[in-house]
Amino acid sequence: MKAVRFHEYGDAGVLRFEDVALPVPGAGEVRIRVAATSFNPVDAGIRAGGLQGPFPVALPHTPGIDVAGTVDAVGDGVDTVAIGDAVIGFLPMVGDGAAAEYAIAPAEVLTAAPSTVPLADAAALPLVGLTAWQALFELGGLTAGQRVLITGAGGAVGAYAVQLAKGAGAYVIATASARSADRVRGAGADEVVDHTSTEVVDAVAEPVDLLLNLAPIEPPEFAAQVALVRDGGAVVNTTVWMQAPSDEARGVRGRNVFVRSDAEQLARLVAAVDSGDLHIDISRRIRLEELPVLHVEAAGNPVSGKVVVLAPGA
Repeated sequence: MKAVRFHEYGDAGVLRFEDVALPVPGAGEVRIRVAATSFNPVDAGIRAGGLQGPFPVALPHTPGIDVAGTVDAVGDGVDTVAIGDAVIGFLPMVGDGAAAEYAIAPAEVLTAAPSTVPLADAAALPLVGLTAWQALFELGGLTAGQRVLITGAGGAVGAYAVQLAKGAGAYVIATASARSADRVRGAGADEVVDHTSTEVVDAVAEPVDLLLNLAPIEPPEFAAQVALVRDGGAVVNTTVWMQAPSDEARGVRGRNVFVRSDAEQLARLVAAVDSGDLHIDISRRIRLEELPVLHVEAAGNPVSGKVVVLAPGA
């Protein structure tokens, strides 16, 4: 089968599109005929070698944390999925991923794919959808009637965070550049602040219950935004290189997101897609052999939106 792998850590030049032996599922695992994976910035971080501490992968390594595809074979003890099932999942970050024609996945991380969108497009959902869900509801405790400020809403996670927050009955204030403003507004934001031309702390007129940061902003700016959070509110941060600030005197708690695979939560997101309450946001689709070029692009500028990577034959 064909796969994209790297045999050593380094820049995008270490990625190879090559022939690889067909993997065999072990106990509790399934083999998936991949329809698509997607690009996540953490893929580039792992490839560069800067994340060997939290994510010690074995070389050669196949990237691709998200997977959408069809179950092709099952290992011993698997009874939750069957051959022929269309599934999606968030794969373990330390194992081989889905940038290949076939991928191995623990059966426990998989859930049925949405039935209302093309299977390949569903690869855009797992990691970013789960990140948004866990940030808003598990860590942020967001409920109906509350106000939430989502900074960096123009990115891949932001597209889901805005939709999920609005769907939960919250009042959503989002920051986005001019190029993303219409998309963020279309996702349901009640207010959109252009952070490139306006100071966020000046643009938000009333306190918010939750500040969700999705952007690589400077720590002093982030700390200043905490003043926008009401006493007893929450600050949640998804940028792993920066800690969420707190204000203990006012009871404002800071939490950092370390997203985990959760098939039950993913099933809820799939149900929202199939009911029309959640739109899968895709900026573009590329072929698997083009993935190394995308890594080059990402090294120069942040990739806009969510890119789906189509497996051969998909």
